[in-house]
Amino acid sequence: MTEENIFSGLKVVDLASFIAGPGAATILSDFGADVIKVEPPGGELWRSGQKIPPQPHSEEAYPFQLANRNKRGVALNLKAASAQQVLERLAKWADVFIVNTPHAARRKLKLEYDDVAQWNPRLIYADLTGFGEKGPDADLPGFDITAYWARSGLLSMTRDAGSPPTWPVAGSGDNATAVAIYAAIVTALYRRERTGKGSYVTTSLLAAGVWSASVFVQAALCGATFYGLHDRTHPANAALNVYRSSDGAWFVLIVFPDKIPAILKAMGREDILTDPRFSDPAKLAQNRPQLTAMLDEIFRSQPMSHWYEVFTGVHVTFGAVRDPQEVINDPQLRANDIIVPFEGAGEKLTSTISSPIQVHGVTKVPARRAPGIGEHNGEVLKELGFTSDEIAGLHASGTIPHVSNLESAATGGGR
Repeated sequence: MTEENIFSGLKVVDLASFIAGPGAATILSDFGADVIKVEPPGGELWRSGQKIPPQPHSEEAYPFQLANRNKRGVALNLKAASAQQVLERLAKWADVFIVNTPHAARRKLKLEYDDVAQWNPRLIYADLTGFGEKGPDADLPGFDITAYWARSGLLSMTRDAGSPPTWPVAGSGDNATAVAIYAAIVTALYRRERTGKGSYVTTSLLAAGVWSASVFVQAALCGATFYGLHDRTHPANAALNVYRSSDGAWFVLIVFPDKIPAILKAMGREDILTDPRFSDPAKLAQNRPQLTAMLDEIFRSQPMSHWYEVFTGVHVTFGAVRDPQEVINDPQLRANDIIVPFEGAGEKLTSTISSPIQVHGVTKVPARRAPGIGEHNGEVLKELGFTSDEIAGLHASGTIPHVSNLESAATGGGR
């Protein structure tokens, strides 16, 4: 018997693709929701995401596994005439319906909110778009790098002066947006508890990106004076900068004014406090490059382990810049259940990243592998009330493919 959890009994249909929508469904599944992943007969493209440069290459379908663990899998040809029968029963079964199909295609498939809500007025219909539902670019296709990063302004701000925009880590904007969709769904579920009514909730990659960039975007809204792009050797503030230790480790340093005397004392450089070049704000502004050069020389004189002791000793905020291999070996991640065991996902895929929400006193559902394409077709169709003859008819019409004809589980799921 499955242990009761926060969302035990909550039924979710995940019709979304790639990362943000499926990621929201995964968070729900972490707390016990029963999630049915619906994808085309050939599977969604993200099942092969690990083979699309510049994603790190692997035979393990780690991107799809990450976004689709703990789900049951159904393969459905939405363009088939009989697909509406299956969609109707899925909608009547579900509490939450997540979709990111472009609206033009959604209208043809009769997947818009008004189409689906007529079957279940208590349904929470969660809609994810690239650029929002309205406006001149509402129908533009959007990925996180175009909508979340580029259009929001983030990509123009997260680079050094003189450098072109860079290419962010795949899924970084998607996963942030997944938390926003999850929050919208949970808000709507709370509303349903109070009113009995379903809801149409939505967010976009653009909205989540602007929210992430909101400090600077708000500054633009009120006409604030910008310092320009960050320049490490000529920073706007030498105490908020990136430096390097003698063993080559880069680190981010954040020292607010009240901590400056303590940190300089701990570094053995109290003389900087009385240096006439930095004795008042105007002189400091003129000589920030010189101060930065001095700090560069100081920090290059000792290894990161030394500066770790210095910074923690005076409670200064800092962060060593780590690569993915260093991140997964960080003991903080396992101590705080950020990295958790992964059951059945693959020979090398024995751990995964948990969603970033913890509820004290509640144990998340153990992470288990994503489904193979259409792996649970028969099980789910019977659960929805289809008879054996009706299921045979769906197979015959091409609405539901035979599992034996599907791509092997090695591309994103397996037994």
